[in-house]
Amino acid sequence: MSKTEERLRGSGLKFTKQRQAILEILENAEQPLSAEQIYRDLAETKEVPASLSTVYRALDQMAGKNIVTKISLTGDGKALFELDCSLHRHYLYCLECGRILTIRSCPLGNYEETLTAETGFEIVGHKLNVYGYCPECRKKAQK
Repeated sequence: MSKTEERLRGSGLKFTKQRQAILEILENAEQPLSAEQIYRDLAETKEVPASLSTVYRALDQMAGKNIVTKISLTGDGKALFELDCSLHRHYLYCLECGRILTIRSCPLGNYEETLTAETGFEIVGHKLNVYGYCPECRKKAQK
């Protein structure tokens, strides 16, 4: 049984070729992907027929089972998805081209402790997304 199949069956979800293909795309992705990007990738590289609504439905079901993580980096409410690696992550998001880079370390750990000490507030989590322009877009803008 493949790792992908184990993830699906272990979660209680039925193993389908569409779900398998979606997970394989996310396993190979360097950044979180939108449902539309996954749909296009399915159409271009996989021999698995799936409609866009099937991709959305599968992603929502897998997010509900903690197989994938659903994140929102843009103000338009568009969701992005990545495999749930149970890792705490933050992101750099380019406002021009939409490129996303993962920040591997968390700069807020000590700050949470300070806030708890100052306020008595029990902090159970946080999100940090940093917005700006990647080096390529900054070069284009300077020309």
